[in-house]
Amino acid sequence: MKLNGRKCSIALLCVLFIAAGVNHFVSPGVYLKIMPDYLPWPLALVYVSGFFEVLGGVGLVIPRLRRAAGWGLIALLVAVFPANVDMLMNADQFPAIPVWALVARLPLQGVLIAWVWWAAVKSQ
Repeated sequence: MKLNGRKCSIALLCVLFIAAGVNHFVSPGVYLKIMPDYLPWPLALVYVSGFFEVLGGVGLVIPRLRRAAGWGLIALLVAVFPANVDMLMNADQFPAIPVWALVARLPLQGVLIAWVWWAAVKSQ
């Protein structure tokens, strides 16, 4: 079986999203710390986002669901972007994370969105 960049990307994205989603259930406290204060029901949102990360990751490996999973993951990445901005704006609350890493997360979110689009949406 010949692997190409798109197939490898789908496999890697699948593992990435499933692992991240499962981690929402294993270590919810990590995600609760980065939830902006203005959002209601933070624990529920942590679990919901984790569920959809797992669902999207699984959907990526099912060819007929791949495009929908890609769009869903893109929507999720857009939805969580404000939390990344909030972390940067409140960097003093995250002393273990260098400010440069908080800054780098912002454009990296765009790279991740483009990667999901290329691997899952464009290919269909």
